[in-house]
Amino acid sequence: MNKLKAVVIGAGVMGQNHLRAYLEMSNVELVGFVDPAADLATVSHRFGVPGWRDLDAMLDAVQPDIATVAVPTALHSETALYLMEHRVHVLIEKPIAQHDDEAIALIDAADRANLVLAIGHIERHNPAIAALKERIDAGVLGRLFEIRADRVGPFPARINDVGVILDLATHDLDVMCYLAGGAPTRVFAETQQHLHSSREDMVTALVRFPTGVTGTLHVNWLSPAKTRRVRVTGEGGMIEVDYITQDLTFFENGDSETDGYGSLQLLRGVSEGRVIREKILKREPLRLELEDFVNAILTGKPPRVTGRDGLLAVRVARALVESGERNTVVAFQP
Repeated sequence: MNKLKAVVIGAGVMGQNHLRAYLEMSNVELVGFVDPAADLATVSHRFGVPGWRDLDAMLDAVQPDIATVAVPTALHSETALYLMEHRVHVLIEKPIAQHDDEAIALIDAADRANLVLAIGHIERHNPAIAALKERIDAGVLGRLFEIRADRVGPFPARINDVGVILDLATHDLDVMCYLAGGAPTRVFAETQQHLHSSREDMVTALVRFPTGVTGTLHVNWLSPAKTRRVRVTGEGGMIEVDYITQDLTFFENGDSETDGYGSLQLLRGVSEGRVIREKILKREPLRLELEDFVNAILTGKPPRVTGRDGLLAVRVARALVESGERNTVVAFQP
């Protein structure tokens, strides 16, 4: 089988992670990268592939089959559209774009050209999240009540074009919609700005889903301790996932005991039950993400995170930004 020729657009921190991961894949040949500002010689030496300053120079030298777009968010749309015009399948680091219309244009372009458009919501490829979804679908938790996400850590100085909602909270908004089974009906956000020069760097939010599930979200760039965690509570108990360690823990509802008196026998309460640490086969989410991207190209099946999934995450994020600015509940129309 011929290997797919891959390039990475943007050789920053995340772009170099993609370069390394592509090099490790047996069905991919990494043929280079593009970055207008990087030290091309240093990056080329590290990964053993050539680098170019612009897309045209790269396309004149090689014809890639696939590309990762890991440039600043404001450049996602124009970069990916240009690549798709040259028949390149594209994986865009999240978020898909800054604005809805840009995301829609990307989706339409991929559909017209019959190209794969995948979005790098990497947490969907976390083995612990896949295991959590399997248990929810199997009814382990019964009816769901709440999805609570905590994603906090230090401020990344390299992020200056978007706030914490579009850059960081989109991870959890995508996972919430995935676990809840669709789009929300309304959102509310309290936002703060302390370190970022122009955008919010802290958000506490509520996201209401039509099934009755409430999503609660706490995301910031202001904490010296890094936390990445989601907890899902339902009739059967609570499952907690630590994204970093890929640990999944099931806190089982032991049901409250009664003395059998009257109508109390009809009620099922909540009490502490067993605590079970589930065994998860741990793998690097980025590698799984790229394997899924390549598999979608080879099989014709959609990627795990499609352009429409990316659009939904951006739309919910934008609604949260609006809510924070207006200090009001914002209705969400799917």
